[in-house]
Amino acid sequence: MTRIISIANQKGGVGKTTTAVNLAAALAEKGPRILAVDLDPQGHLTINMGCRRPDDLELSVYNVLTDHRVDVREVRLRSESMKLDFLPANIELSGAELQLVTEFGRESVLKDKLETVLDEYDYIVIDCPPSLGLLCVNALVASTDVIIPLQCEYFGMKGMQQLQRTIDRVRAKLNPGLHIAGILPTIYKSRTLHSQEVLELVRERYGDEVFNITVDSSIRFAETPLAGQSILQYASASPGARAYRALADAVIAQESDAPVAEAEVLGQSTRVRVGPA
Repeated sequence: MTRIISIANQKGGVGKTTTAVNLAAALAEKGPRILAVDLDPQGHLTINMGCRRPDDLELSVYNVLTDHRVDVREVRLRSESMKLDFLPANIELSGAELQLVTEFGRESVLKDKLETVLDEYDYIVIDCPPSLGLLCVNALVASTDVIIPLQCEYFGMKGMQQLQRTIDRVRAKLNPGLHIAGILPTIYKSRTLHSQEVLELVRERYGDEVFNITVDSSIRFAETPLAGQSILQYASASPGARAYRALADAVIAQESDAPVAEAEVLGQSTRVRVGPA
C-alpha cells in the first residue's frame, strides 16, 4: 500500500519544504519509488528539485486540481539528482482554492487524482502550504500520514493546537484513517537555552508523538535550492543529512514491528538510539 505523507504546519518558516524535499530524497536513496507533490504556491519544492523557472511551466499541480482532463502523468517531472518524480507548483496555484470552492467533492480532488498513480509509487510526500485552507485540507484528505515540522521556539509550539484541531476535523468528517506519523523538531539551536527549553516542553506535552530526531539550524539547507539538490547530495556527511536519513528510517520502521533506529542530531554529534524513546 502506498503511504501518502503530508508535511504540514500552518506557520511559515518552520522547515516544511526542507523536510518534504529531504525526506523524499532520503526515502528514494533507500530504493522506494517516490513522488513529491508541491502544494505551496511559492513553488519552493519545485525550485529545490532543480526547476529554476516554475512560472514558465505550461502545466503544474494547479492544472491537476482545477482541470479534470489533466492527468498526473502529464504534469510530473523528474529530479535525476534525487532519483524521484515530482509534481511542480507555481504562483498559479494561489488561485486554485477559489476555483475549488464551487466544486463537488472539493476536499478530495487531490486524492482522486493521486489514486490513478498509486501503483507506481511506494511513498508520496506532499509539501503543504503555510495555511489551513482548502489546499492543505486536500492534502490531509489524500494522506495516510502527516508529519508536523515544529520549529523549536515558543510561538511554533503555540500554533500546534490549531493544526491538531484541523487534523481532528479531517479525521472526523473526511479521512478517519489519517495518522500523525510524528512531530519533527526543526531549526534547532542546540547552544541556546530557549531551543532546549522548547524542545523539552514539546516532548513533555506530546510524548511519543515527537520523533527522537532533531534537525539543526544550518546555512547548508538554504544553499541546497540553488544547487538543485537535497542536503543528502549537497552535504552528505552533515548533521542535516544524517537527521533526514534517520527520519526516513523511522518512517519506514513504522510499517513493521522492527526496532526503530533513530539519530538525534545535536550540534556536530550524532547519537543513535535503537528502540522506543
